[in-house]
This record gives sequence, structure tokens and C-alpha cells, in this order.
Amino acid sequence: MQAFKLAMRIINKNKAQMLIYVVIFFAISAIMSSYSSRESKSYTSFTPAKTTIAFISEEDTPLIDGFKKELARVADFANIPDETEALQDALYFRQVSCVLRIPKGFTEKFMNGENVQIERMSIPNSMRNVHVELCIDKYFNTAALYVRSIDGISQQELVRYLEKDLSETASVEIAAADTESPGMIDTNYFFNYFAYPLLSVIILGMSALMLVLNDPDLKMRNNCAPVKSTSISMQFILAGLVFTVLSWLLIVILHFAVNFRDGFGPKTLLLLSSSFIFAICCLSISFLAGTLVKSRDAIHAAANVLSLGMSFISGVFVPQELLGSHVLKIASFTPVYWYVRANNTIAGLNAFTPDTLKPVINDFLIIIGFGTAFFSVSLALRKQKTS
Repeated sequence: MQAFKLAMRIINKNKAQMLIYVVIFFAISAIMSSYSSRESKSYTSFTPAKTTIAFISEEDTPLIDGFKKELARVADFANIPDETEALQDALYFRQVSCVLRIPKGFTEKFMNGENVQIERMSIPNSMRNVHVELCIDKYFNTAALYVRSIDGISQQELVRYLEKDLSETASVEIAAADTESPGMIDTNYFFNYFAYPLLSVIILGMSALMLVLNDPDLKMRNNCAPVKSTSISMQFILAGLVFTVLSWLLIVILHFAVNFRDGFGPKTLLLLSSSFIFAICCLSISFLAGTLVKSRDAIHAAANVLSLGMSFISGVFVPQELLGSHVLKIASFTPVYWYVRANNTIAGLNAFTPDTLKPVINDFLIIIGFGTAFFSVSLALRKQKTS
């Protein structure tokens, strides 16, 4: 097993460079876990958000006082001087989301059934004013019904009716759908992102090994050695398998060390299986990359180009749903695309039957097919170089 030990020593010499990717991955995993822990505690109740507005009235009447009291349920009032420049600055610097002005004579005209409008200035396309707009429409539309229906109604009576009607509220409960917990969602994101560091680490380690293995002087010594070349090659392949499994295991352990809220349920076990199959495929890619590289500098270039390139177009950094159809067609010629697709399918499973698992198994088989193809091409190229 001398060749196996030599291969492990060569890989070990490059551990510092490989650990950089692992450390970055661990840091991102820890940040995601911390963020989701806060998020999972947030969405248990509903409280309407208030916006800040400027309210200016040129008259003081019971109707306007009642309206301001009702408006206070959905808005806070900022003390802004009644000057055009000051109000415009408040809107521009987002001190307020809108400015409401009640013109003089508004109440008298409204009580007479005339069509009057509140003067409004607001931030364009702002969603923060939705509750304010609804409150204005609800208050004055309801008031208009009473004015038309009851002749000679006073402002005090009208405000009492409005307070009674508008005080009725509906309770809101957040019903959690039967979907993944925040921890499970994080696990899915983790396994998608898993493709980038794993591919980078394995290419760095195995390409360095293949570079040494392809050295002409070493080849001559191996040919003169009493050990068969087949045995040496098998020992190098075994070293690659051991290195791949250890790399996969290390990254998985680091993740679950900071994010282990959901344990090993069926989905997690399927995601682990998916990542392990992909890890073996990464080994095949690294064999091919190692066969083609000619220098140590080329190893780093190959690791970055292959891992980053495939990750960007396959849904590792950007969800596949947000990528264009042309990008996804190109990505479908890479194993990373099918790995991410398998993970997304697993994350959406609600039952584990042969029919629901069939798409996942098909994606697994495609990944295995990619791995077999890459390994076969690398063997063919190596055989061609040897001959």
C-alpha cells in the first residue's frame, strides 16, 4: 500500500488551501443557522405595521377629530411645520410616507353631501401607505352612508356611529402550512450550497495528486517497480475515494454542528444520499481535471472555474426558479444542475412513495451517469498519454 500512503501524503500537503473553502462554508452555515433561529421565532403572531405621516388640518371639528383618532390606529403623526419646503423634505428623506391636509370648509361641504377630497402627497409607489388609504376610504365612505341615510345628523352623532362600527375588528391567526420547518429549509439551502466547497476541495486535492502521478520521472520509476501498474492505479483511486468520503463527512459534520434542529428525518437522509452521490461524481470530475492540468497554477484555475462556473448557472447561489430558460438549458449539461434539482425535489416531498421518489431517483441516476462519463473520459485520456 505504498502508493496509497504516498497519495494521502500528497493530498495532505495541500490541506491548507482546501481548508479555506471549508472554513468559508462553515461560516456561512453558522450565519444561516443564526438568522433562521431568529426568523423562526418571529412569525407566530400578526401585528399591523404603522407608518409615519404628516397630518395637517385647517379646521377643528368633531368629524376631523374622530377621523384623526381612527387614523392613529394605523399611523403615527410626525410634527412637521406647515411649510411646503419642510413637507417636501420630509417626504424626500423618508421622515414621513405621506402628507394629509384637510382643507378649510371640508367638514361643512361633507355634511352637506358634497364630493370633497383630502389633499394628499405621498412617496411614489410606496406600499407603506396602503393601510392609511384604506383607513381614509373606510372612514369617509361609511360616514357618507350615514349622511345620506339620516337627515340632519350632527357631527357628534355621526362620530359615535363611526366609532361603534369601525371598532369591530377581526382576529388574525397565522396558520402554519404543512411544510418544512425553518431548520429543514436551511438544510436544503446548505445541501445546495454544498456543491461549491465540495467540488472545489476535491478538485484541489485530486488534481494535485494527478499532477504528481503524471510526472514523467515518476512514471518511469513506476514502470521499473516490481508492482503492477494496475495495482498502483487502484491504490491511487482508493486514496481518492477515501479523501472524497472524508471531505464529504467533514463538511456534513460541520454543518450539523451548528444546525441540527430537525435531526435525521427522511428528507435529511435523502439529502445526505444526494450529496454523497454528487461527491463521487466530483471525484470523477477531479480525475478528468487532474488529467488535463499541466501545472500547479492551473489546478487553482480549474478548481475556481469549474466550481464557480457550474454553481452560478445551476442554482447553487441563485435559485433555479430565478434563472432564465437558456441558462438552465446550458446548466443541464452539468451534474450540479441535476444535484440541485434533486435537492429541491426532495425538499418539496410530503410523502415518500415509489411514485414521489421516482423523479429523485432519476436525478440520482443522471448524476451517476455524469460521474461514469467523466471517469471513462479520464481513463481514456490517461491511456492515450501512456501509449
